Amino acid sequence: MNTDFQTASRTSRGGRFWLVTVAAVLTIAATVSLGRWQLSRAAQKEAIQAEIDSQQSLPPLDQQAFLALDRPASSLQRPVQLRGLWLKEQTVYLDNRQMHGVPGFYVLTPLALEGSDQTVLVQRGWIQRNFNDRTHLEPVETPSGLVEVTGRIAPPPAHLLDLGKADAAAPTQAGVGSSPIRQNLDLEAFRAETGLPLRTDVSLQQTGAASEGLQRDWPAPALGIERHYGYAFQWFGLAGLVVFLYVWFQFIAPYRRARRR
Repeated sequence: MNTDFQTASRTSRGGRFWLVTVAAVLTIAATVSLGRWQLSRAAQKEAIQAEIDSQQSLPPLDQQAFLALDRPASSLQRPVQLRGLWLKEQTVYLDNRQMHGVPGFYVLTPLALEGSDQTVLVQRGWIQRNFNDRTHLEPVETPSGLVEVTGRIAPPPAHLLDLGKADAAAPTQAGVGSSPIRQNLDLEAFRAETGLPLRTDVSLQQTGAASEGLQRDWPAPALGIERHYGYAFQWFGLAGLVVFLYVWFQFIAPYRRARRR
């Protein structure tokens, strides 16, 4: 009977050994795979960052070249110089935007391009919020007549999370008389609201020193490359921990117990 018990005990330990081995191998394979995926995502975003840097280093496009672009979205972040008329009455202030950690507004004004039937929305800069009266807008100078604007080709303005709550300073519907203060701005809807021949595929992010009451220290595109490397380190670290625990409890600990007998 004692021999049968020992045989059963060895069989049970052998079964646990292989069960733990299979679980460890699957866990290691999964964590290493996830770590490698995070590294591939980091590499993809590094390629995007390299493309952004390459575009920003190119000479500025003039207006004729900009209008001739078949796919302006493929030239995002490239410098451009445009000439046209500010449509001051259609200026929009995007709320809850920050610059250097200070809340305020992004100021957006359509620019009717000279010698064409196109209008492009220009993200002109940032102004600080009035903390005593959030509906009060600090003065912004908008020159009349033809102006030359230097900036970068940019995607449409980014959207913030909108919980759908009514805002006393925001319009409930698009149309004449809508508040210039908006949480977000959809270019298709804005084109329909204003009736302007507005480009909806891209916008312009004006660059240069602060002027006209506006600051232009635009934040760099947040690609999160470091975050992917951090996640990869965590997954590879977890894989290493599983290897260590497996070796310790499957080999080292039993060997030490056997030596003490």
